Amino acid sequence: MYVGAKVYVPVSVAESKISRRYETIPSGTLYPNADEIAYLQRLVKYKDSAILVLNKPPKLPVKGHLPVHNSMDALAEAALSYDYNEGPKLVHRLDRESSGLLIMGRTKESVSHLEWLFSDAKVKSSSKAWNDACEATYQRYWALVIGSPKEKEGLICAPLTKVLLDDGKTERVILAHQSGFEASQEAVTEYRVLGPTINGCSWLELRPLTSRKHQLRVHCAEALGTPIVGDYKYGWFVHRGWKQTPQIDIEPTTGKPYKLRRPEGLDVQKGSVLSKVPLLHLHCREIVLPNIAKFIHVLNRKSEDLDPVLRAKPDLLRFVAPMPSHMKISWNLMSSYLV
Repeated sequence: MYVGAKVYVPVSVAESKISRRYETIPSGTLYPNADEIAYLQRLVKYKDSAILVLNKPPKLPVKGHLPVHNSMDALAEAALSYDYNEGPKLVHRLDRESSGLLIMGRTKESVSHLEWLFSDAKVKSSSKAWNDACEATYQRYWALVIGSPKEKEGLICAPLTKVLLDDGKTERVILAHQSGFEASQEAVTEYRVLGPTINGCSWLELRPLTSRKHQLRVHCAEALGTPIVGDYKYGWFVHRGWKQTPQIDIEPTTGKPYKLRRPEGLDVQKGSVLSKVPLLHLHCREIVLPNIAKFIHVLNRKSEDLDPVLRAKPDLLRFVAPMPSHMKISWNLMSSYLV
């Protein structure tokens, strides 16, 4: 070794893939590091030739922009290509603060089918099996809300519109007025109350029938009057008076005091209802969708030409994602009275 000598450091396979795929890096972003890549790969719950299914944690942005390099789409391009030349693409969105199941397409053909599936304008195909599978598609969310809806279950049909706040930059989604003078989008959500109100909060199951930005958060806050716990954008007026869940409460059935279940060693400062500043309690728990890997072949050829192994595969895929830690803590504390 001498002064001025060149030292050649070997490059890992992952790093070489990143360098090839990120030939031009936008200013203000960084290369995904090994920890970010490994972290994202641990989120993958299902993988086939057409799709990836991930359980997104809260606070991880889905779509990036210049100041955000560690968004789901940017990291997926580098970390989740596996044996493909290109990384998977987003086909629907989850808010940064929310958690749960996220579907990504692995090929151009699967991305096209998935984007059509998650859109609101659908034209039926000549394949009855595909049409039936699309009709059976749904997403179910679990949310903890402040208060309780008047009805235990129902259908919210409340169109949404976007407005700019006084600063001229911040965009907000609100319920559209019936005047007809503003542009609005149809928004429909099914809901069901999962149990009684405990400490002023209730668990809801939400099923969006349309795909609008912040649809569930606005419908809960404005249409039902029950903002989601941790939603400071649409429920700030309620969170001003937020009080942590106490250890002692009144049993709904007898009116006697009881102690909420608190697991041993529980860290109460993790965004649950025991926290002074709880995280958003909105989680995409369940998704049922067509088996895209199978239907790509079904739609491209006659059914009698299908391989017997492919024909035997199910038409529908169902995924269920466990809740993030802060929602699990809230659930465990309140689940004794859920039905």
